[in-house]
Amino acid sequence: MPKDDPVRVTIARLEETLAGSPAFTRIEPRFYVVKQGTAYVYIHVLPWDPDRALVRLVAQLARGCEMTPDLAIKLLRLNARLRFGAFGYVPQGSCVVFSHTLLGGETLDPEEILTTLRDLSVVADEYDDLIVEEAGGQRMQDLIDASASAALFSHLDRPGAWDDDT
Repeated sequence: MPKDDPVRVTIARLEETLAGSPAFTRIEPRFYVVKQGTAYVYIHVLPWDPDRALVRLVAQLARGCEMTPDLAIKLLRLNARLRFGAFGYVPQGSCVVFSHTLLGGETLDPEEILTTLRDLSVVADEYDDLIVEEAGGQRMQDLIDASASAALFSHLDRPGAWDDDT
């Protein structure tokens, strides 16, 4: 790949900008997560055309919720007022998400990354609770807590689990 590969440039800009944040974690190449309160914003760097890259930011706000016409209209009205991002619905898993996409590459700057991420994180952290309250389901934090508890208890339920450090 050429030295000025837009995916590599984008990854470098993201990592330089967010490296000092304790909320920022690299999950795998081109995939990151930022935790804000009870919300998680996933950042995925994607190639787009031979000389372009995209930065896709997605927060899963509620999973297993009921999308009613009333909730859909509320989310669409919010979309019309938001500075960054838009609410959406993913039928598989009955998920309400909040997402935004930036153009990566040479034009991506730290202020753009931080401003967008800050807005998405704050909105996601505020609205995950409201959506679960109205439509049911679980927030991302609840799902992660349940998964961690299940892993812990499955380990403790093994014969001899109290006897070893694994």
